[in-house]
Amino acid sequence: MQTSTAPPSDARIIRAAELTSEPVHGPQHTRTTVATPVSPATGATHVTLHVVRIAAHESFTPEASAAEENTAVVFTGGGTAAAGAASRAVGRGDAVYAPTGRPLVLTADGGGMTAYVWRTPPAPGRTAGADPVLFSSLWDDTTQLTGFGGTGQVTPDADRATMNFVFWPGTGSAQLCLHCGIQQPGETFNVHLHPHSDEAFIAFEGTGQMYLRDRWIDVTAGDILYAAPGVLHGARNPHTGPGARRFVTCGGPSPFDPALYASAGVSPEVR
Repeated sequence: MQTSTAPPSDARIIRAAELTSEPVHGPQHTRTTVATPVSPATGATHVTLHVVRIAAHESFTPEASAAEENTAVVFTGGGTAAAGAASRAVGRGDAVYAPTGRPLVLTADGGGMTAYVWRTPPAPGRTAGADPVLFSSLWDDTTQLTGFGGTGQVTPDADRATMNFVFWPGTGSAQLCLHCGIQQPGETFNVHLHPHSDEAFIAFEGTGQMYLRDRWIDVTAGDILYAAPGVLHGARNPHTGPGARRFVTCGGPSPFDPALYASAGVSPEVR
């Protein structure tokens, strides 16, 4: 087991404690800050990931949001999330999908809000679903992937974790997705790769390990994994025993990878 990050720009772990935040400028922002650990500037090809700390009663909208697809997950705090004209109160673990043409707006209540925000410009030929689901939660278990075998190269006989499909083609997402991996004590979401997709996901809850390229790396809540197309990655909870707790991850490949939905026995067609 290694605890250091992998050096290549196409495969890395970004520690929450190492994030560098910048102020968000504008008349509606005085204390809100944003870090951008994953973006084309850092080597990603399809996705940008922001970590936004929204000050009390302030709002955040990603640049060019209406021209992109956005997803967001509330990490701490709460407030409201809007996708175009639709809005909803949100708290920790709640998620929002803003398809192209519906800008994302996150507004913190009096306690502030920290959110992880994924962005991608739509590829040619991709159009949003007819009636996409805009609001959900990491704990929505309506559609799941269980028993995922991955590449079979690492821990093929391990207890296998469950993944919730939160936003995906079946909910009307054209390109971005949001999945939630729930690794109970001793469980693994097996090592795999995406041939044509960037992967950016976070440790949302607990402590565990992420696999990157050729090794398992210890992580804790708030840490981020980035893997370019073709780079092996996975997640596991090595802890067992009476004091062990679940290890939760969230994020997903961009653009979405139809192979995951085939593994779950559901259609990858955009609803």
